[in-house]
Amino acid sequence: MTALRGSGVPVPATLLLCEDAGVIGTAFYVMEYINGHPMTDPRLPERSPGDRQNIYRSMIKSLARLHAIDWAGVGLSDFAKPGNYVARQIRRWTTQYRASETERIDAMERLIAWLPGHVPPDEEDAIVHGDYRPGNLLIHPAEPRVAAVLDWELSTIGHPLVDLGHHALLFRTGPEDFGAFGEREPPAGVPTEEEHLALYCEITRRTSLPNWNFYVAFAMFRFAAIFQGIRARVMAGTANDPDAPNAGARARPLAERACALLGI
Repeated sequence: MTALRGSGVPVPATLLLCEDAGVIGTAFYVMEYINGHPMTDPRLPERSPGDRQNIYRSMIKSLARLHAIDWAGVGLSDFAKPGNYVARQIRRWTTQYRASETERIDAMERLIAWLPGHVPPDEEDAIVHGDYRPGNLLIHPAEPRVAAVLDWELSTIGHPLVDLGHHALLFRTGPEDFGAFGEREPPAGVPTEEEHLALYCEITRRTSLPNWNFYVAFAMFRFAAIFQGIRARVMAGTANDPDAPNAGARARPLAERACALLGI
């Protein structure tokens, strides 16, 4: 977050880092207070069509600017090990899934078998947020723009299209998954996925998004593994979220959607 100050990516200023666990029981940091509202509903029902359009433009511009940053140049050369990010992510989430597996899901088995052998060769490295979605953004209370991007715990150096594919689930999944649009008609002012991605390409100077279905399918696979973990906690009686049973049930249909997208 400190490295991103002045980059065009809206982040709170970092004020203090304390690594002495004796103070409150763990290391901690203090950041600037940002006056804003979490974007809990991507439909933005209280906003005008013009505001929705500008907020979505601000959202994708912030992600594109993040991916365009010279990460070594801003002091993040030791932030994470670059290279082989996609393959490492497949292994990580396969391991996570196996650790929480409660039943056989044929679609997940097909994905686990198929994904490692079809990793696109277009290796790229960029700062990735890791969970760039509306719920991790603060919207300015008076202006139609993103006031701050929060929750950087999953950030690392990785492939930008993994980050973008995760973000695009906003347009590919339904309200039962992330409160997203799915097959619903988005409200006036909200762009289509194609329009949203076109602006990203314009800012990052891309002419295309190669292997796009792979990255979207991988994002679905990842979330299926997360939902399976929730299901395991429900069955163990350790899930606290009252919506956990519904979330846990989404692993199978999300994996099946990923398989359908890849044609496997």
